[in-house]
Amino acid sequence: RNRCQSLDLSGNARNCFLTGTPDSYKNLIGKGLRRLLDVPHTSGQEVYKNAHHSSGGLCSQSSEPPREKIPSLQISSVGQTPRHFPAWNIEIKRSFHTSPSLQAAPVPLFWIIVKPAQKLFAIILGRSIRKWWKALPPNKRELFKESARKNKWKILLGVSSLGVVFVMFYFTHLEETPITGRARLLVFGKEHFRELSQMEYDMWMEQFKNQMLPETDARYQVVERVVGHLSESNKDIPQVAALKWVIHVVDEPGVNAFVLPNGQVFVFTGLLEAVSDVHQLSFILGHEIAHAVLEHAAEKASLVHFLDFLSLIFLTMIWAICPRDSLAVVGQWIQSKLQEFMFDRPYSRTLEAEADKVGLQFAAKACVDVRASSVFWQQMELAETIQGQPKLPEWLSTHPSHENRAEHLDRLIPEALKIRESCNCPSLSGPDPRLIFRLNMQHLLESSKGREAPNSTKQDPSKPKLDFPHT
Repeated sequence: RNRCQSLDLSGNARNCFLTGTPDSYKNLIGKGLRRLLDVPHTSGQEVYKNAHHSSGGLCSQSSEPPREKIPSLQISSVGQTPRHFPAWNIEIKRSFHTSPSLQAAPVPLFWIIVKPAQKLFAIILGRSIRKWWKALPPNKRELFKESARKNKWKILLGVSSLGVVFVMFYFTHLEETPITGRARLLVFGKEHFRELSQMEYDMWMEQFKNQMLPETDARYQVVERVVGHLSESNKDIPQVAALKWVIHVVDEPGVNAFVLPNGQVFVFTGLLEAVSDVHQLSFILGHEIAHAVLEHAAEKASLVHFLDFLSLIFLTMIWAICPRDSLAVVGQWIQSKLQEFMFDRPYSRTLEAEADKVGLQFAAKACVDVRASSVFWQQMELAETIQGQPKLPEWLSTHPSHENRAEHLDRLIPEALKIRESCNCPSLSGPDPRLIFRLNMQHLLESSKGREAPNSTKQDPSKPKLDFPHT
């Protein structure tokens, strides 16, 4: 029998991010954590409830006996030991692990080490060709040009053959992305990349070993429950069930979270303070889990490696053609920036958008209020405005802008609500959190306009200027 786990908050704690007067927005980021933890602990209150659904569809299948109930889940007070569910594919690991003894370096690490040597070789080769050409007497240069003109078809055939080799390599290394079915280039093997992710895990553990929260901390327990709930609700996906999800909560103020390809989940306390409720946190962690499930790290590394290998040809040509080393350095810088802004960063934004889509599906199957997902990014945009942070163009970033991200999620929410409904999740009670956010924003704008009116007689009342206080 199939089963979906529902995620529901008691009372009306959802999306109270914008309330009060404009002065209250100075603490815009710092109140979300208390909404996660300040839930009254009563015996009749359940944050996670059970919901059953018919067979088929996108929902996970439960291997439990038909009459066995999954215990309810509550956000406990500080110091209380959480309940552990054997059905969760989740592991609690607090000890620090050192790197294993000497072993063969994984293939991605080998190419990372070799990459600078490849570029150095291309530069030396191009510079040598330029010096060789300059050292040729004029008569030999003419003979060389004449020979090139006579054999132009052979040269063209050789260049075309090289191009065919690259095209064949590209198409023979295409794979289908799990869940979405998108075709993508994958050069590195999954097992090799997981070895590299283990090395990255050891690096992060070394950096944060003195900042890890204990298992008894309420913030740790919240993350444990959310990750476990997402894992259980999506265990029908082989890539989710195959990984051991290991929780690490780092006492860091940055609004950040990431999941390594081997299932190591790192969440900063700054993120817990930025979200308004468990629904937003579930979507963010679903997004990060989607990165690991879709193997975006291996995909991005494969594309960068392929483009870097192609760029060696252009790098050699730049150093061969440019008359001086200074011009060659400028040409090399331009070439690297073109690759970065035309391929690398747009591709990163594409992967982020895909992780948003799949993460929203994960949250929907867990009966999360998926409408809160776009509100989170609107809150982040508002927080940056209040803090006076400069708004950079999207093409300069590896991530979509907060505004475009919220709009993209709004377009995906109707489909996510259908997935949620197919899992027989409890109906969403209360107003749409997006509507609450818009109404609070309207109230904020009107309050700010009212406060500025007595102090300014020159300002056009039809075009109010909003000056958010800085945090």
